[in-house]
Amino acid sequence: MSSTLRLVPRATSRELRSRSQVPFLTQASRTFSALPRLHTPGPPAPPDAKSAALYNGNTPSYFETTKRLPEFNLVDKVVLVSGAARGLGLVQAEALLEAGATVYALDRLETPSPDFSRIKKRAETELGTSLSYRRIDVRDVDQLNAIVTEIADKHGRMDGLIAAAGIQQETPALEYSAKDSDYMMSINVTGVFMTAQAVARQMVRFGDGGSVVLIASMSGTVANRGLICPAYNASKAAVIQLGRNLASEWGQYGIRVNTISPGYIVTAMVEALFEKFPERREEWPKQNMLGRLSRPEEYRGAAAFLISDASSFMTGSDLRIDGGHAAW
Repeated sequence: MSSTLRLVPRATSRELRSRSQVPFLTQASRTFSALPRLHTPGPPAPPDAKSAALYNGNTPSYFETTKRLPEFNLVDKVVLVSGAARGLGLVQAEALLEAGATVYALDRLETPSPDFSRIKKRAETELGTSLSYRRIDVRDVDQLNAIVTEIADKHGRMDGLIAAAGIQQETPALEYSAKDSDYMMSINVTGVFMTAQAVARQMVRFGDGGSVVLIASMSGTVANRGLICPAYNASKAAVIQLGRNLASEWGQYGIRVNTISPGYIVTAMVEALFEKFPERREEWPKQNMLGRLSRPEEYRGAAAFLISDASSFMTGSDLRIDGGHAAW
């Protein structure tokens, strides 16, 4: 097969190379570029794009780029990650740092996990960027807005958010109290909403658009067999629907809003749960098509993809990464 592919005539090869120097523009794209734009603001041009940026009516071409996947480049971008003192939020924050972003972790813990210091040092010494920590309870809306505004003022921009702050509680529906239900919703739904709102206000203020990612769950789509958490599942369903509605309202400002719905993730909290319910260690992997549970690191790529220009035409979508759990 490979020898057959190399038998392209040199004249044809030269012709293909000469054609590659001509900007790719079909009649369809000419027609599209003539249409009135729905909004003026939008994200800046992806690195090394030879033509106008996204949201200008022209699709930038990366053909023959000298860099590898430049649309994933987050250099000079400022991104906030809530719930990033540990776990999934911190892992995704590190992925954004590796892509070049300046990252601020927001969490209510007084002190982040030991891994935070390691990643912070790596950002400064190896990656040429920075990871900062701001302690905040997402239910404190006034302080939340003050912190987000302070960060935006410092950098003169606001480019992205991953809203990963959330809690879990396993209680049968017949025993759930109104107080516990309200507490769950105040963090998992209202807290996510207010964090997205605070960040979007800064994106609108600077007029450059941006990307907002809300962490939902496959539990927002299905009822988990053997895991009794009605309020949590309802809260994650609300996050998915919230994402769609924010996308519909904020698209006019060049702000994209998407959700990620992870499957079961092996974290320290889940390991502790397995100690209490050892049968789940055996049963949960059988409930998806890959026959195993996921690790926080398996969601790094999703974070970089959705925050970056690699997903520039994606909004109002839910990216479900559950090993096929909900596809049976």
